[in-house]
Amino acid sequence: MLAIVDADSYLKWAAATLDRLAPSIEHRVLIVANPTMPSAAQVAAALVSSRLRPEQVAVLPLDDAVAAVRLEAPDAVLVGMRGPIAAIVLDALAGLPRRPVLVTGIPGIALPVRRKALVYRAQADLHIVHSRVERAAFVALARQLGLPLRLALSTLPFLDRRAARGDDIVFAAQSLVPARRADRRAIVEALIDTARRYPERRVVLKVRALGGEAQTHAERWPLPTLLPPAPHRPANLVVQAGSMARALDTAGGVVSVSSTALIEAVARDIPALVLGDFGVGDEQLNGAFVGSGLIGSLDDLRAARFARAVENWRQDNYLHPAEEDDARAVLAALVRERAEAPLPVHPPGRSRRGGALRQAWYRRTALGRHDTGPWGAVAVAVGVPARAGVRAMGALRRLVGSRGA
Repeated sequence: MLAIVDADSYLKWAAATLDRLAPSIEHRVLIVANPTMPSAAQVAAALVSSRLRPEQVAVLPLDDAVAAVRLEAPDAVLVGMRGPIAAIVLDALAGLPRRPVLVTGIPGIALPVRRKALVYRAQADLHIVHSRVERAAFVALARQLGLPLRLALSTLPFLDRRAARGDDIVFAAQSLVPARRADRRAIVEALIDTARRYPERRVVLKVRALGGEAQTHAERWPLPTLLPPAPHRPANLVVQAGSMARALDTAGGVVSVSSTALIEAVARDIPALVLGDFGVGDEQLNGAFVGSGLIGSLDDLRAARFARAVENWRQDNYLHPAEEDDARAVLAALVRERAEAPLPVHPPGRSRRGGALRQAWYRRTALGRHDTGPWGAVAVAVGVPARAGVRAMGALRRLVGSRGA
């Protein structure tokens, strides 16, 4: 089995998922060259929760990665990538002779389930979800969109059940939420206040990337840049990159707006806190925590008030009994089907109108300067003005419509 990934969070998820789905067979990971590919340090951190080693991870241009699949002929390929690149890779692999089983999924918390999450991954044979609630949401959306969908349940592969041994207060930073600079500044101020109130405890600002490193999602206001210089902030407030698992080893409390680190903390019985100051719901990516008993405020952070998750919520959200996991069995069944006859090719979810030029546009917008296809520059030259024209016409129609009303 082989995985193809694009960014740090997908690498972490894919490497550990390979261990979960195929624990006794050989596997490795290919990173498609793209603007968000991880650094060497991020690769090492992402592999902490898997049995893969950095030398088993290779960076290849897209076409070379597809050629490697053709040459190695694995039974299955796990496509762990952001939607636009996943769609390109799945389409390329679907066209291979005697293609492998195509498996996909989203790392961490996949709620709210977005339409594009299914459309981009429509050509996969199997979608992995990580909770009862996620499974129900994916089924409902697929039914609404009229898309065929084969799902399997698998516990988040990097969850660790070992007890933590420490007293650190760990804040798991995220690139997307909260979005406003003022809100992110409020978090920084609360971390400073907490560090001053508890000088005997380390307050750890856990980040996904250091300056110059890419992330799955671009971060407009990195929290470390909002901190005052080191001489003007508490010595026990530290910024830490690297593995989240290692940060949790010394945690006595974990706080975030919506990070999967909260689920990792619950799995290890570390008290946690979900910040609700900036809203709770789909926009803040923390609607999954409604009913968990973990939602609180920045004042709770300052008072070091953390909680443990409600048991019913745990069962429905990522910490269901292990015997409910069926991903390995479903994958094995698909591999047997493939051995007996070629698997059907699923139609892509995105439009193919425009033919090769549209496909070149998809490639160039997803891969940027790493696109080695011959038509990328032409597609951009045609597509950018065309898209601007379509948007302008849409704005004009809306304006005319509003005046008519």
